[in-house]
Amino acid sequence: MSDNKKIALVTGGNQGIGFEICRQLGQAGVRVLVGARNPERGAEAARLLNAEGGDAASVRMDVTDAEQVTAAAEDVARSYGRLDILVNNAGVLLPESRPSESGAELVRQVYETNVFGVVRVTQAMLPLLRKSAGGRIVNMSSSLASLRLHGDPTFELGTFLMLGYNSSKTALNALTVMWAKDLAEAGIKVNAADPGYCATAMTGYASPRFAAEGARTPVRLSLLPDDGPSGGLFGDNGPIPW
Repeated sequence: MSDNKKIALVTGGNQGIGFEICRQLGQAGVRVLVGARNPERGAEAARLLNAEGGDAASVRMDVTDAEQVTAAAEDVARSYGRLDILVNNAGVLLPESRPSESGAELVRQVYETNVFGVVRVTQAMLPLLRKSAGGRIVNMSSSLASLRLHGDPTFELGTFLMLGYNSSKTALNALTVMWAKDLAEAGIKVNAADPGYCATAMTGYASPRFAAEGARTPVRLSLLPDDGPSGGLFGDNGPIPW
């Protein structure tokens, strides 16, 4: 397309925090591609965003399906020629027992989406991000990934000991650091965002914090100026320790 609108792809963008990220990016004048496993739900999310004055389209994408991810990248290339923002929002939180009782298969299932899915999507979209004047990658992480915080006995979430989920987000933080260093010369900034404990389907809506609040930090990182940071984990109040 010939206009100068930024183009963003948000995986898992049809519900929860992902949908709010799409909404807030749209309000900032960004053309939003709603990544969704279910094409009907993705189309409905795009319809709702457009009804609010946004500029949205849906992209079918199960991040665990390599063929779908490749096809999505090809669709974006044909339709837009580039990608300015990638928000790796899709993630899973499976029921877990104590870390000492969590089996390898459960951990593997969590990593398939939260780690390998992010690698799969990011690598597929990198050629398009390199065509941007200032590409941005935002990985949705969590304070539960912080090794330093878990080592602090006063950490308010320190009792949430989910071996698969927590460690998958720690791995995601490592990916963030390495991509940030590797892609610096290309002008692509890579950061991780902690949305906080929000009321979403993933958490059983068990929090007073709204998804719209959780979307603010990833949206801010998506729209960083050229002198903004890269290679960090950020929450509402600034940097979070690794």
